[in-house]
Amino acid sequence: MANHKSALKRIRSNEAKRLRNKYQHKTTRNAVRDLRVVEDKTEAEGMLVKVVSMLDKLAKNNIIHKNKASNLKSKLTKHVAAL
Repeated sequence: MANHKSALKRIRSNEAKRLRNKYQHKTTRNAVRDLRVVEDKTEAEGMLVKVVSMLDKLAKNNIIHKNKASNLKSKLTKHVAAL
């Protein structure tokens, strides 16, 4: 167990950040999954904008790698275009 005040604070802040990152990552994964099952092109195009924004935010905050975000955006854009 930590002995310094700063170490105790770091433990608390790390846990808060971990939970926030986990929530954002899971929410984005659910949005990607929902986008993949949509059949209506206009609805999918609307969802794509939101999902791309979510992926960019995750990549910016280093929750996911920037190349993973790029690959997902590319695949989802191709999927929506093929509808």
